[in-house]
Amino acid sequence: MTGPMTGPVTGPVTSATLAAFSAAWNRHDIDALMDFMSTDCIFQSAAGPDACGSRHVGAQAVRQAFAAVWHAVPDAQWVGGRHFVHGDFGVSQWTFTGTAADGSRIEADGIDVFTFRDGKIHLKNVFRKVRPNLPAPR
Repeated sequence: MTGPMTGPVTGPVTSATLAAFSAAWNRHDIDALMDFMSTDCIFQSAAGPDACGSRHVGAQAVRQAFAAVWHAVPDAQWVGGRHFVHGDFGVSQWTFTGTAADGSRIEADGIDVFTFRDGKIHLKNVFRKVRPNLPAPR
């Protein structure tokens, strides 16, 4: 296993683990992200047809859903991260920024609610406060 800025650490999940997970998102590093996830992981996105958004179950489905975020918003970043862990439960707070396919800017505040199992992220459940699209940068 690698250190807190490049990949998961051994032992229980801590706020430093979630900070490293966030850093992997900002690097668009799918392999590092998946190292943090359990093999039977679940990702519940902020939007989708169900009350939970879109639900992706299992490492392969989660990997594809994570990668789709960067496809949709190639300059996606999660800034201002704050992370909290208590036992097998954690929260990351952030501001999502990026550029949509139509060129408009996206900015949304949100949180990830996590559950952990055996030192890995088992569930990543996303909640966002979406603001109207901002004008494209000039």
